[in-house]
Amino acid sequence: MTMSTTAPRASAYRGGLRWWTELPLIAVIYGLYTAGRLLVRGDVGRAVDHGIAILHMERALRIDPERWLNSLFSKYRALGVPADFWYASLHYLVTPVVLVWLWRRRPTVYRFARTWLMVSTLIGLIGFTLMPTAPPRLLAAGHGFIDTMAQYGSYGWWGAEASAPRGLGGMTNQYAAMPSLHVGWSLWCGIMLWRHGRTPFVRALGVLYPVGTALVVMGTANHYLLDAVAGVAVMGIGFLVTRPALRVVDVIQDRARARLAIPRQASSTVVATSRDIAPAEVGVVPGPAVEPRR
Repeated sequence: MTMSTTAPRASAYRGGLRWWTELPLIAVIYGLYTAGRLLVRGDVGRAVDHGIAILHMERALRIDPERWLNSLFSKYRALGVPADFWYASLHYLVTPVVLVWLWRRRPTVYRFARTWLMVSTLIGLIGFTLMPTAPPRLLAAGHGFIDTMAQYGSYGWWGAEASAPRGLGGMTNQYAAMPSLHVGWSLWCGIMLWRHGRTPFVRALGVLYPVGTALVVMGTANHYLLDAVAGVAVMGIGFLVTRPALRVVDVIQDRARARLAIPRQASSTVVATSRDIAPAEVGVVPGPAVEPRR
């Protein structure tokens, strides 16, 4: 008897996830991110005190490169203007592009990666709420920082209120510097590109993007070094929490299916964290098996 086998296609590894459920979920998380930043925008005095305390701590530890970087970015337009565009745009462009790329090309890691990003963002919101922090550019002039976003505002769409478009500054919270999710999200993107990119160029981007973002957020006086460190820590905590969180979600889904008598698809349990999946797992269909001669 001749038998043939067909490898499951990549779509089977998406675990039953569909774009029409993913987009609303991501939109909700982004809405919470925006709302959480707005919650503490009125606590200016405490935010300034926290910013000065961070600056003093860095000076005591002798780890305060943001003033030197800011002097370079504010002195040289060739550095400052690209950095402002980087800060104002890439945070909101690169992350969704990487999400879509994972969905299309690395479906076995998408669910874990998406959940990791979302959990970390929610942890960052807790930091914004508990510790409102004024960025270096909003401290008194005596601290020596220059707001490059305001300095080079004529080159872009932003004004004097961070990366918000002119006239929409009231829709953002400028006192949500700790932790830096610009750095956190860029680190997530970098790890995804490094681990799951197949070319040296993509993997190089995985290194350059988070490093460049860390330099940009300090050089534009939007974050302190410790903000960047906190952003990395938030992603680390989020990584550790993600797997247990997914298990809880799976248990809840299983119980809901049991009550509704809905069979569970085997593919919904797939959550891969390996570097890559085998070629046969991404839609390569092997030819029919050859029956041995007798």
